[in-house]
Amino acid sequence: MKQQLILPAGILLAVLSLGSAFGQGNSTSIKKELPKGWHLGDKARDGYYGVSMDKAYEFVKGKPSKTVIVAVIDSGVDTLHEDLKAVLWVNPKEIPGNGIDDDKNGYVDDVHGWNFLGGKDGQNVKQDSYEGARVYHNGKAKYNDPAFDAEKLNPEELDQYRMWLKAKERVEGDASGGGADLIFLKRALESSQKNDSILRKAIGKDSYTGKDLEPFSPSTTEAQKAKSGMIYIFKAFNMMDVTNTEFLEGFEDYVSGEERKKEQAEKAPKDYRGEIVKDNYYDFNDRYYGNNDVMANTPMHGTHVSGIIGAQRNNGVGMDGVADNVKIMMIRVVPDGDEHDKDIALGIRYAADNGAKVVNMSFGKSFSPEKKWVDEAVKYAESKGVLLVHAAGNDAANVDSTDNFPNTDLTTINAKATNWITVGASSDPLAEPGFNSYTASFSNYGKQGVDVFAPGTKIYSTLPGGTTYGNQQGTSMAAPVVAGVAAFLLSYYPYLTPQQLKMVIEKSAVVPEEKVKLPGSEEMVPLSAISRTGGFLNAYEAAKLAATIKPEQTNKKLPKSTLKKGAKG
Repeated sequence: MKQQLILPAGILLAVLSLGSAFGQGNSTSIKKELPKGWHLGDKARDGYYGVSMDKAYEFVKGKPSKTVIVAVIDSGVDTLHEDLKAVLWVNPKEIPGNGIDDDKNGYVDDVHGWNFLGGKDGQNVKQDSYEGARVYHNGKAKYNDPAFDAEKLNPEELDQYRMWLKAKERVEGDASGGGADLIFLKRALESSQKNDSILRKAIGKDSYTGKDLEPFSPSTTEAQKAKSGMIYIFKAFNMMDVTNTEFLEGFEDYVSGEERKKEQAEKAPKDYRGEIVKDNYYDFNDRYYGNNDVMANTPMHGTHVSGIIGAQRNNGVGMDGVADNVKIMMIRVVPDGDEHDKDIALGIRYAADNGAKVVNMSFGKSFSPEKKWVDEAVKYAESKGVLLVHAAGNDAANVDSTDNFPNTDLTTINAKATNWITVGASSDPLAEPGFNSYTASFSNYGKQGVDVFAPGTKIYSTLPGGTTYGNQQGTSMAAPVVAGVAAFLLSYYPYLTPQQLKMVIEKSAVVPEEKVKLPGSEEMVPLSAISRTGGFLNAYEAAKLAATIKPEQTNKKLPKSTLKKGAKG
């Protein structure tokens, strides 16, 4: 499940803390702010734990570079955006709009990628259910049957039963608790929507940010109260740079999701996907479904992610992506809800079969009933020399002990992915003043399960609308920073294998001298306690290490001299 704005990881506590303060403007403003593009900066030069992109480009200056295709498995992309049009992948073997599968890959007119959430009639899936609810209701009749005997199950069946028990606990727990909290959330949303309606008329425009609102002087008491209420909530969520429409859409999505959770114990989820896609879901060989509409109706998340990776650099427009010589292939599998394993698996295979060498996956879920399909796809990508970059998730949870799919443990085929990097979100104290850490308050973590941290708060990038930009945050934003750096390295050192890329990125991570906050708490810990490398992504250090690997070393065991510990920050 994608997360456009970080609401699920802490909205309830934040909203409840507002209490009767809605309509009262008593929050102090932040005097110093992070600059746009801080995630590209350098600690020594700029004062922020960015990824040192300018230094990295200085290091490779004069070297030839090769175009790298990066697949973005996500919600969709604005194919008309001024900063993305020139960097979108164009299938060289496909003639656009002729209704023929020219390259004979099974997907007709797949010019910029493929939409596995589309119907052949042009309809597209927007909303979907949660995987936990699907698992729970799919097994409810079987496992609640009085004749059911768990002792007769074989190991594979027992795994399915255990998954169902977890889903049962989750679904029934969600349904039984939080009723009063949901009522308050709905009231808070309604209050914000009412205030927004008043302010749009008072200001005379439909879109504004918290920063736009601060200097505005309302002429009526009603508008003054509305301004106070909106300013308070913008600051409470640390979203002064986010537009009113983006914030309210995120808030609505979250409340809608909480309502669906309340309903899912008694009511089986609607088959949103099946009604539109019309494939035989449980037949993995029925794979040539969908359509070529990669913008569809939910391009917000994927557009932001794509810009982080490869928005045109140094063109004087909008912002700079991380990588300077990439083509973005959009593969749409992420709805407003949980993705389906079949779509994930086929998305990975599509990327590998059509030339992508890096795949960004800024999504995740707690259940994976058809994990075998995904595991086999990961192994297939490994055989094709593809690096997979995955967001760790936004629940401030330890992924070493909390399920988060997909992941590197290919348990259904008894393997471990070697072509995979899991990314946590780093931050800056200015990004979340209330948390005040170099880690993001919402980020998942894990001493074994999270490989590296990369900037994921207040990341400025492309948004749908052709000329629109804005901040978003999440491990969804941290992963494409890593994917962009991986593509940058591969463009200048094209002989690197996925395993070498992974090694270079991890071994060059900058180990901070400062302790950081354990996400979701006030506890101070070394970064090494919550990630494998104990470091922040750094493109400059990675480029230096990549330069020590020679083409003849590809596919050979790396010398010990290259396996140095990350640089100190």
